[in-house]
Amino acid sequence: MSADRAYRVLDAGTRAWWRTVGRRVDLDGEHAWLRAPAAEAGVIGPSWLDAAAAAVSGTVERGGERGLVPDLAALDGPGFSADDLAPDVRDFYERTGAWTMDAWSSWSPLFQPGGMLVEHLFGRRLQQLALPVQPLDVSHGIDSEIVGIVDGQGRQVSAAWLRRLRRTGQFLFSGAYAVRSLPGAARPSVHVTFPLEKGNVQVFLRPEVRADGALVLSSASRAFGRDGAYVVVHGSRGEAWAARVPIHEEFVVHVDDRGELRTDHELRVGRARALRLHYRMRRGKVGQQDSSTSILTSR
Repeated sequence: MSADRAYRVLDAGTRAWWRTVGRRVDLDGEHAWLRAPAAEAGVIGPSWLDAAAAAVSGTVERGGERGLVPDLAALDGPGFSADDLAPDVRDFYERTGAWTMDAWSSWSPLFQPGGMLVEHLFGRRLQQLALPVQPLDVSHGIDSEIVGIVDGQGRQVSAAWLRRLRRTGQFLFSGAYAVRSLPGAARPSVHVTFPLEKGNVQVFLRPEVRADGALVLSSASRAFGRDGAYVVVHGSRGEAWAARVPIHEEFVVHVDDRGELRTDHELRVGRARALRLHYRMRRGKVGQQDSSTSILTSR
């Protein structure tokens, strides 16, 4: 069996497994909150952008200091007000393209082999969800671009955050960021979608504000229809299945005692910590030679 055919069998088998453990969903009705961009076969990268724009009768727009969320007040509701956030925290989300990032990661020894396996079998090949697990993978830095998916009325429906290795041009992450309300929720969540072949991975993050103006985004719930991580698989006849994934994330975006904007990011599988990341954000155009984005990986 050729490598290409073996990978096609692997991908089809993976989708079949998610259909087995998931539940049938109606993306045009009861479960419309799970309707999100998907990709066709092959390398993911930015391949899904045009279809995502066409789905909202809109266009793909590049350039400028576009933000992941144009106005964080869209998240306002009982228990949350964007006006309570530290100014730099809010500016980062509303003008993400004006900032660069450095990041450090630390894997749990228990989960690092699994991360390496996923990166080898899926991440590098599909150029999606390819979290670096070796320090030299990102030694030359990472380029980052914010792309707007804008509807026919000129409103940003979502923002694509595209990140790739500068040395090779290989994509690491390609995600759509938006604001979406979950069924029965008192206020909206931050909705992140990573398109995959005939489906996607989605994460809903509940926003909170700390007393010091920090933004906390978390996906701690275990119930279907609440904040958390989901895998959605599309069938050949318009059917769809969704499975709740026991992965929990928390981001704490804060200004430190030196006035620098930083983020602590923790990923857990069940109750076990799998990965911790720390980011430092600085103002400066993303993608310019004198203000590159880089990730420093340590164990």
